[in-house]
Amino acid sequence: MSKPPRLTLPPCARARLLETARGEFAVHEAGEPLRGTALLVPGFTGSKEDFIGLLEPLAAAGYRVVAVDGRGQHESPGPREESAYALDELARDLLAQVAALDTPVHLLGHSLGGLISRAAVIRDAAPFRSLTLMSSGPAAITEAQQARTKLLVAALEAMRDDMAAVWAAMRAQDPEDAAPDTAEVAEFLRRRWMSTVPEQLIATGRALISEPDRVAELGRVVLPKLVLSGAVDYAWPVPLMDDMALRLGAARVVIPGTEHSPNAEDAPATAAALAAFWDSVPGSGTEG
Repeated sequence: MSKPPRLTLPPCARARLLETARGEFAVHEAGEPLRGTALLVPGFTGSKEDFIGLLEPLAAAGYRVVAVDGRGQHESPGPREESAYALDELARDLLAQVAALDTPVHLLGHSLGGLISRAAVIRDAAPFRSLTLMSSGPAAITEAQQARTKLLVAALEAMRDDMAAVWAAMRAQDPEDAAPDTAEVAEFLRRRWMSTVPEQLIATGRALISEPDRVAELGRVVLPKLVLSGAVDYAWPVPLMDDMALRLGAARVVIPGTEHSPNAEDAPATAAALAAFWDSVPGSGTEG
């Protein structure tokens, strides 16, 4: 899971609710659209807080940045019904969010958020200026990660009304040599888990296990694309993302010294890479 480098919003940012035709979504928003607007979509077990480190540098680069909690994720409400969290439904939510922002956006999806983002772009590319897939691969996650995710989904199916017990069991599987979280981050991670709808986690976990390769479909969408990742990735091997970028004709950036969450692990370098890519997109520098 992504762990935010900090939890306090920078002075340039604010938390608010984004009202859309498909409901309200909790967002963090920063900056003015001097060079454009970006929508940041988090991954499995994640939330808008995963992008806190990107808000200030991207706002300083001239971008309005909106990081969102998806339906049933952390501070956005959602129903207790698994069908509501099919990738196509989440893609429709994303398109509604862009419509509510009322401007074409640079779209970034992290991990699972990349699968949702590509589904939205395949459905309708018109509202987007570019697509960035961050630590997100061409199809299902690796077999090792599928096995872990299947165990988590099974636990959630059996104990969806006791999320605290699932959380305790999941954290008990953390590597013994893992760096300890600060008390503040540990409390946030638990609170985020407890406030996420279990059916959202079950449905999206299944999607990570079963997602087909849609790179050819996405490649037919005429839109500037970037594949960005860390130097190591446990969900999708880096060579697999290298190959995906080639298949898409996409720009490719690797953030040295980071793994699955470069947005949290080296936010300054990640923000610089994103701003450079967005600046290269035709039409950058005009409000929108």
